[in-house]
Amino acid sequence: MALNHYVTLGRSGLKVSPLCLGAMTFGQEWGFGTDEATAGRLMDRFIERGGNFIDTANIYTGGHSEQIIGNHIGRDPSKRDRIVIATKFSGNMHRGDPNGGGANRKSIVSNCEASLRRLQTDYIDLYWMHWEDPFTPVEETIGTLNALVEAGKVRYIGFSDTHAWKVARAQSVAEFRGWAPLIALQIEYSLLERTVEGELIPMAQALGLGVTPWSPLRSGVLSGKYSRDNMKAESAGRADWVARNANEHTFKVLDVLAGVARKRDTTPARAAIAWVLSRPGVTSPILGARTEAQLDDNLAAIEVELTPEDIATLDMVTKPALNFPSAFLGGAVPASYPGITVNGRDFELHSRAKQMESR
Repeated sequence: MALNHYVTLGRSGLKVSPLCLGAMTFGQEWGFGTDEATAGRLMDRFIERGGNFIDTANIYTGGHSEQIIGNHIGRDPSKRDRIVIATKFSGNMHRGDPNGGGANRKSIVSNCEASLRRLQTDYIDLYWMHWEDPFTPVEETIGTLNALVEAGKVRYIGFSDTHAWKVARAQSVAEFRGWAPLIALQIEYSLLERTVEGELIPMAQALGLGVTPWSPLRSGVLSGKYSRDNMKAESAGRADWVARNANEHTFKVLDVLAGVARKRDTTPARAAIAWVLSRPGVTSPILGARTEAQLDDNLAAIEVELTPEDIATLDMVTKPALNFPSAFLGGAVPASYPGITVNGRDFELHSRAKQMESR
């Protein structure tokens, strides 16, 4: 695989690179990240390698991230139409304004217009709901997004960080109404965050949504620079994100990941990203980088070929505890197909299935 071996995003014709450049690090307003000149070099390097997919959000560094992308790409017609720019709404840019954020019609339309101005473009390729809004009917949200598509201001739409039932509801309404469908789902997914495999990943596969995982390195915890003796973030802005992972489970995962990386003569960061790339349903993991060296190291993950044994080893040490009914079904479904292979899956009864069979 190479960065210019493009993949269609979900059940759409939009072609994106198999790795996406995340722009949350564009701007230094949050205490970490890059200045505008460095961000420009990161974008150029990504594009030169064949990458065409850049992801940001209205609230990243207070809007500066979008402005940086606009200055470098949006105002340049020779670059703009070749790049897939994704941004998000939901975050409130106007403290105290109850309609400044969320997923209601007033908020979505005004935030879309503001993002277009900062990005210096007349259309957004992929417009995400950043997270779900408990106070707005999802029918209002998906209807507004469809109107933006029909107006030509947005090409495609997706949801990020939203319950599976709400994504499914929105997609069903869109299909029933003949509206623009969701084509993608953005969720946290890494060796240290696998609970999405219970509901969200199967839902995405069933509904034709491409999955673009964020934080495949768990905020740098899986990058290889941390260990039992060194679990301190390089900047205050990242300290809490790193500290929450300082536990024995993380350290065990880091040890196993380092072992797999050594076997493949690669880095832990590349091995961790390669694992995410290998997961069913995943289209394009989102990479965050502050330096060109970090970007180069992460992009090299696309060349790492983990063996089935490597993947099984990493799967075993990171196996998640899933909510009901996911864990229950793991034991129940084999009772439907005892000793049978279906779509490449071999079913053997384990203790719970045997108990159910005997009832």
